[in-house]
Amino acid sequence: MQINTLLKITLVFTLCVILMGAYTRLADAGLGCPDWPGCYGMLKVPTAAHELNQVQQSFPGHTVEADKAWLEMIHRYIAGTLGLLVLLILVLCLKSRDTPKKLPIFIAALIIFQAALGMWTVTMKLMPIIVMAHLLGGFALFSLLLLLYLRNKPLRIPGGDPQARKLAGLAAICICVLLLQIMLGGWTSSNYAALACTALPICEGNWVDNLSFAAAFSPFQGEHASFEFGVLDYSARMTIHVAHRIGAIVTSVMLLYLAFKLIRTANSSIMRNASWLLVLLVILQVALGISNVVMHLPLGIAVSHNGGAALLLLTLVFINYALWRKA
Repeated sequence: MQINTLLKITLVFTLCVILMGAYTRLADAGLGCPDWPGCYGMLKVPTAAHELNQVQQSFPGHTVEADKAWLEMIHRYIAGTLGLLVLLILVLCLKSRDTPKKLPIFIAALIIFQAALGMWTVTMKLMPIIVMAHLLGGFALFSLLLLLYLRNKPLRIPGGDPQARKLAGLAAICICVLLLQIMLGGWTSSNYAALACTALPICEGNWVDNLSFAAAFSPFQGEHASFEFGVLDYSARMTIHVAHRIGAIVTSVMLLYLAFKLIRTANSSIMRNASWLLVLLVILQVALGISNVVMHLPLGIAVSHNGGAALLLLTLVFINYALWRKA
């Protein structure tokens, strides 16, 4: 199998892991299995009578919720397959004379660290800082796999598009802004703050007087038996939510500004098409965010919002690569 074909398959698997991770988290199934990497000490969800008896002996006080446990295990199965694909990519890259070496090694190290974060997510009972780091690791893996694909298959833009290249600095700023917004989104989700505000455009009531930044953005929130469903008070969650909304406005304006500047100045169809895709994804992401508020966080739309963020990041990675690469 060619490395590029394998990279395409791995990119699809990575998106599936991101979406399945979001679905598991939003369905409150993150602790569906209280141990790692198995489920109640088994490779599958225990359902038979003798397996449930064994669970009672090994995990006293726990009740097997099969639907949540299966969500968690399916997520682990897909993530495990992704890990094997990444290791196969590493082996093929190391054997090939024409492919980058440092980047696949870094990606392999990242997938191992992601596995550790997955374990800590369970053992530390959904501690928000760990959950957010696990989410960001998935987005980083997605981006680096695309970068490896682009480096392994040289991007050729007729004429080099020198006018578009003048926007490379703006594109770099935009990807940094998007990363900060993704971090805010992860922090909102991991602290169960998505429904802290149910009015538009910012929040209901006298929200300005209730802002509590110190409590909202403290990375460590004390010792708790579990962080499931969140441990912060309303003011802290509302602050997180408001910050995410304001960040969404700033991010949308900047990304649309970059896209329209590229559409006006780019000579190549590749850059113009990428810019129009960026416009479409920003509009879709804003619509999904508003729908989450209006419809009170329906599971399908909330998961799609995570997927939209991943695709936005991938599009900006491509644009930055195209603008910053050597001519």
